[in-house]
Amino acid sequence: MGSTQLTGRVIFKGAPGYKEAVKNWNPYVDTLPYVFVFAQNEFDVSNAIIWARENNVPLRVRSGRHALDKNLSVVKGGVVIDVSDMQNVHLDKMNSTATVQTGIHVGPLVKGLAREGFMAPFGDSPTVGIGGITMGGGFGVLSRSIGLISDNLVALKTVDAKGRILEANQYRNEDLFWASRGGGGGNFGYNTEYTFKVRRAPKTTTVFNIIWPWEQLETVFRAWQRWAPFVDERLGCLLEIYSKINGLCHAEGIFQGSKTELIKLLKPLTNAGTPSEIIIETLPYPDAIDFLDPDEPIPGRSDQSVKFSSAWGLNLWSEKPIAIMKQFLEEATGTEANFFFINWGGAISRVPKHKTAFFWRRPLFYTEWTASWEKKAQQTMNLESVESVRQQMKPYVTGSYVNVPDQNIENFGEAYYGSNFERLQRVKAKYDPENLFHFPQSIPPSF
Repeated sequence: MGSTQLTGRVIFKGAPGYKEAVKNWNPYVDTLPYVFVFAQNEFDVSNAIIWARENNVPLRVRSGRHALDKNLSVVKGGVVIDVSDMQNVHLDKMNSTATVQTGIHVGPLVKGLAREGFMAPFGDSPTVGIGGITMGGGFGVLSRSIGLISDNLVALKTVDAKGRILEANQYRNEDLFWASRGGGGGNFGYNTEYTFKVRRAPKTTTVFNIIWPWEQLETVFRAWQRWAPFVDERLGCLLEIYSKINGLCHAEGIFQGSKTELIKLLKPLTNAGTPSEIIIETLPYPDAIDFLDPDEPIPGRSDQSVKFSSAWGLNLWSEKPIAIMKQFLEEATGTEANFFFINWGGAISRVPKHKTAFFWRRPLFYTEWTASWEKKAQQTMNLESVESVRQQMKPYVTGSYVNVPDQNIENFGEAYYGSNFERLQRVKAKYDPENLFHFPQSIPPSF
């Protein structure tokens, strides 16, 4: 045994609070760690890393409990350093920066900034932790206007594999800073603080929500893919097509302009099929963010286990991939099963692909597909259905998104990071040469 003591809010297996600590957003990833360390500051993170080294115990870091595949933010019999008690936010209005601890969730952060008159990019779920989403890129309906979450990161504090507290920005540990903007969470260090550039929010913005009957999915998708990647970049739009038993297609988004202008821009979409509901509203900026990201209980918990896979569309989809999607959604047994899309371009595509670790700058759209189940007996069938779609889709899509990881991807380095993978391996070798921070699909060091 080493001399280091665990500090912070420490919950060992069997202690009060352990059962609650085990629960993640996705029940599929739940496991039984030896101890949870709910860090209160960077020193608690450092002590836990040193303790894990001294005792030769595996370790993971967790922010929002939203890891989508197994053994990524939790580990059986190991130490989980959970930063969710660390939620301080300091907004510097003069310099338009927000310095935030890595345990805050995206919804409260973005809504808090909105009430102060500032805008920041966010994902499609308010219960995701800022700690993990930032490292992998992080995008949502504002990204075509203001870039990825990681594009807005200007500095970070992290604790390295030796327990040292480091700072990284464009002048200091700049290779680590480069890797931290898209290189995936938990690879290089356990982050405790981020500084983001934020922008003055418009007073009002226009949001929309359109719903169609499920049976119109081909018409709706074709209209969406021909329009969304090429539309005015002030307009971000996601499209969700749920399983047939759930029974709907749903498009939602934001436009930084007037309702009159948006009604015109949306015509190719609103004229597709026969929408059962169309909402287009100009709202004060904070209300627009509430409309897009309604509050959910934090840390949140899905009532179904979910398996994801993801990819990018470099080209418009022909009949075949649309047919693959339709068949998957027809046969899906869970109400949460879906295909999700978001339009790419604008500010995202203006950053050169080697400028940050985030590689996938030039697709037309992003897609992910999910299967869901409540009973363990349904698990294998659903896992196989997601993998079957991944195999069938290979000719029509490329790459994968590290924040929506899929451990069936064997050549994951290229899938997540493209030609940035080798440079990431060199950064890993410099900051974590012993590969202490390893987990399924972590970046291996190269020497």
